[in-house]
Amino acid sequence: MASGEERNSWRTFEVTTRVEILHPVGTTRIWVPAALPQPTPFQNTLSNHFVAEGGSARLAENRNEGLGIVAAEFPEGAKPVLTVTSRVATRDFTIDTMAPRNTAPENPDDVRRFLQPTKLVPTDGIVKAKSTEIVKNANTDVAKARAIYEWIVDNTFRNPKTRGCGTGDIRFMLESGDLGGKCADLNALYVGLARSAGLPARDVYGIRTVKSNLGYKSLGASSEKITKSQHCRAEVYLTEYGWVPVDPADVRKVVLEEPPGNLSLNDEMVKKARTRLFGSWEMNWMAFNFANDVALPGSKGAPVSFFMYPQAETAEGRLDCLDADAFKYEISSTEVVSAS
Repeated sequence: MASGEERNSWRTFEVTTRVEILHPVGTTRIWVPAALPQPTPFQNTLSNHFVAEGGSARLAENRNEGLGIVAAEFPEGAKPVLTVTSRVATRDFTIDTMAPRNTAPENPDDVRRFLQPTKLVPTDGIVKAKSTEIVKNANTDVAKARAIYEWIVDNTFRNPKTRGCGTGDIRFMLESGDLGGKCADLNALYVGLARSAGLPARDVYGIRTVKSNLGYKSLGASSEKITKSQHCRAEVYLTEYGWVPVDPADVRKVVLEEPPGNLSLNDEMVKKARTRLFGSWEMNWMAFNFANDVALPGSKGAPVSFFMYPQAETAEGRLDCLDADAFKYEISSTEVVSAS
């Protein structure tokens, strides 16, 4: 399998989010995640363009967290509609953890911040205890990272009844023994367990843009309408390799959803995904950010645990971003094909 440094084909996608607030009251504010502001081996953001007719909008960035927020404000009486179009170039990315790389190390301060706990991803108590149990026989950082990955795959499950992508409340998951959820739960659990083991790790929040070319119907968007295709992944920092992509949540998605459904861990499609998704991402996906506990600019409400969905509030307070009756948005993705 090719290294993440090897030349491979870049693909360009244009992702457009249109948000409309159906029942505005007083001043209305809308926030939409922009594409990741800094370049990575797997994504270069080419542009973030936005229009807020009848209102005002700006792009707020925090590059330490790879965070871009398009923040719009509409006065009373205006029709609150915000359109954000992000254009990105992506390419598949793989790190072979059997072959250390001679890469320049990251700034230590930039890496250490991804050892810190967040509101829903603590690193003490039951999280620390479970992490210690999982990695007790691992003698290297690579072995620790893989042990946590394998434990997540073996012990969690994708719950189709979980709302949206889940909440990422990992203390609750471990204390309750309910290890079901979706990507924001299962991959947050990976991040918390890794941090507790002394491995910098982070969720990367984004959205699937197109179908998978690897034969997985469950791991891609089914059409150009990708409104419900949000998906977060994870990365773990290993000194000799840099940031290594992982995605145990998608292994459990393959188990549940890959036809004919409810596959066993011994199924060949599952084993293939399990092998690939420690160290590799197919980039039929656009990254937004790796931020947690996000304060939305100008908001009167509480920070959001992660910023993967559009958000909005009126004079009556924060809207439920998953309530289509009050908060309407549509996201579409188009692959831009070169004329050459």
